[in-house]
Amino acid sequence: MSTQVAEKGTVVADTLALDGTLLRLKLNRPKANIVDAEMIGALDGALAAQQDNRDLVAVLVEAEGPHFSFGASVEEHLPESCEQMLKSLHGLVRRMLEYPVPVLVAVRGQCLGGGLEVAMAGHMIFAAPDANLGQPEMLLGVFAPAASCLLPGRVGQARAEDLLYSGRSVSGADAAEMGLVDAVDPSPEAAAVTYVETHLKPKSASSLRMAVRAARAGYCRQVIARLDEVEALYLDELMSTRDAVEGLDAFLAKRTAKWENR
Repeated sequence: MSTQVAEKGTVVADTLALDGTLLRLKLNRPKANIVDAEMIGALDGALAAQQDNRDLVAVLVEAEGPHFSFGASVEEHLPESCEQMLKSLHGLVRRMLEYPVPVLVAVRGQCLGGGLEVAMAGHMIFAAPDANLGQPEMLLGVFAPAASCLLPGRVGQARAEDLLYSGRSVSGADAAEMGLVDAVDPSPEAAAVTYVETHLKPKSASSLRMAVRAARAGYCRQVIARLDEVEALYLDELMSTRDAVEGLDAFLAKRTAKWENR
């Protein structure tokens, strides 16, 4: 049984499924599904609205169209707007990290930048084998704040540094081998729903919430403390450099950036 609770045309389609036990949130601005202020607000609002639903056992974040997300809005990363954008994105990351029931994410196609940061803020990632996951921020002369805190816990410090410094992407299959995603399936959405139906729906929803708190409390405290530090580094130091602004401007102008190393 599925109950639709969202209005047509919203950037996040909001549906209750599996007899009201699964909240399905679908990024609904294909094909890029850019994580901009509107998308962040819609996701955060939909999560907040169901946070105290005592029948809920899981959330599934998925996407309309061929790609999960091409990443955050580059325009909103410019100096005049980046503080508000970053704080709202990190607010969403915190909500997902501390959500009282498991948050599953189904990834197809491109899952890059801020899109991958949102995915990693979830509890489990299901990906298509040919999905493409990466943090390309360094190619624009900036770094990925939330990913700097989330990636090491998933793939280890050395592999995290490789992905963060190089800006390279990996396939869903390779991401599974390194621990970036939890399961690979040609239909990641169906695999995630099956996981919920088989392993979570039969459980007591109230006991499951206690299990989530017990398992994640220390991890969440550590990541959130680091997120505050890295956010300050980004806003107070990185965005005062010439090259960070040059990289963003060059991307928007579709030209090659000219680095001056300052």
